[in-house]
Amino acid sequence: MSARSRLHRAAHRTGLEILGWTLVVLGIAALVLPGPGLLMVVGGLAVLSQQYEWAERKLHPIKRQAYRAAKVGVKTWPRIAVSALGAFWIMALGILWMIQPPTPGWWPLEDKWWLFGGFGTGVSMVLSAIIALVLLVYSIRRFR
Repeated sequence: MSARSRLHRAAHRTGLEILGWTLVVLGIAALVLPGPGLLMVVGGLAVLSQQYEWAERKLHPIKRQAYRAAKVGVKTWPRIAVSALGAFWIMALGILWMIQPPTPGWWPLEDKWWLFGGFGTGVSMVLSAIIALVLLVYSIRRFR
């Protein structure tokens, strides 16, 4: 194996490692912050599973449970409707966060607590809603 080939392989492995761990850490953070936390953790484990057997072992039960939940989630039209309405509600809140309207008179706390987090929080909410809608459509197509 040439030195160039070894260097390319090492760079590829390092890049995958950085991507995988970044997704896992950001996913864990997004479990409590606005964002698609579980999806990012699964994505990170999927990347890491290319190099580590432990990640592959952790990934399979999560994928199985996610597919089971997706199947149950689209079993009836009322469930689909509630999921879609929830995603659109989060999207609307995200847009409100991005617009940052002035604090209303009825708000009981200090102004700094009105829509705290700013534009980034709104973008994260809108992206999460889009991901939710895409996954809903995928689940409908796959399981119905």
